[in-house]
Amino acid sequence: MLSYAALFISAFGAATLLPLQSEAVLLALLAQQSHSVSGLLLVASLGNVLGSCINWWLGFKIEHYKNKKWFPVSERQMLKAQGIYHKYGYGSLLLSWLPIIGDPITLIAGLMKENFWRFFLLVSVAKTGRYLFLYLAFSMWQ
Repeated sequence: MLSYAALFISAFGAATLLPLQSEAVLLALLAQQSHSVSGLLLVASLGNVLGSCINWWLGFKIEHYKNKKWFPVSERQMLKAQGIYHKYGYGSLLLSWLPIIGDPITLIAGLMKENFWRFFLLVSVAKTGRYLFLYLAFSMWQ
């Protein structure tokens, strides 16, 4: 049970702007061969998707703070991010699994007031697909 909790926390944290790596935790647990593969994939996906939902919510609420002195993003940077999301649209959420750019995409989706359920569906497909791919690649090398 502790293994699943560690996987959930690492997947959740990795989906936020924290520099965590859930893939290493998943692969280590898969290598042990003492856990349900479907359980590991479900826990990792759920944690990662819920972490992305936090990003969406933060983006949704972020404009409330944009005039504060401590706010870390300039008006110019926010407009640039909005322009990029507007250009590529909600389909860009399918790239939310990518390192470096995936987490900001989910935050910008909230900033752009993307429909939550569409966001949830696309991010779920992307994040679950990534973990499924990792499992399939891992199982081929075993």
